Amino acid sequence: MKKTFKLTHPKLKVPRLVEAIKYEVKKYIKRERRKTLPPNVDFWDFDCRFGVDEASSDVIHVSAINKSISQAESQQLESFYLEILVKPGYRRKKPKEEQQITGED
Repeated sequence: MKKTFKLTHPKLKVPRLVEAIKYEVKKYIKRERRKTLPPNVDFWDFDCRFGVDEASSDVIHVSAINKSISQAESQQLESFYLEILVKPGYRRKKPKEEQQITGED
């Protein structure tokens, strides 16, 4: 999904519009995660970018999408760019040092 969302609407108020955008993003991520995994892939991962426009967008984590949208609302931006690209994810074993620190076997 590569999309520029507008935070202005003649009939809807901004908080309702922000809520609808967050719901649309959540629905998209959920739909992508339901797709069948290719062989040797552990999970679906996402590359995300957020910014005022496509040229000035920065890389963010999936968990920071809602916070970024809320910041755009608080800064009273007219629009923002959000890019979410799906990629295959692979689980890695933790190095032994990390296992000993966390107490895992």
